[in-house]
Amino acid sequence: MEFITLLAQAAPSAPEQPPVLFQFLPLIIIAVLFYFLLIRPQQRKQKEHQKLVTAIKTGDKVISSGGIHGIVANVKEATILLKVADNVKIEMDKAAVVSVSKSTEA
Repeated sequence: MEFITLLAQAAPSAPEQPPVLFQFLPLIIIAVLFYFLLIRPQQRKQKEHQKLVTAIKTGDKVISSGGIHGIVANVKEATILLKVADNVKIEMDKAAVVSVSKSTEA
């Protein structure tokens, strides 16, 4: 009987586990890096594009995502009428506008 108790006392105990926070720390760091390097800049770019689209007015020179250059002839709620040549006007989505170069009135 003494032999069994001696074996039980001499058995090595399991190594201590580090706290749970230290186990998930690498995942937390990766999530924070993703937020600051990918998600936040994309949100900022999206806000700037939304401001650009809402600020479009008649007479602005714009460039579309398809590379079409033209002058805004009319602004509607979700679309614009773009004059690309004499007597040639096309209607396109406002979201397709990539840049507004300047107003022809200025």
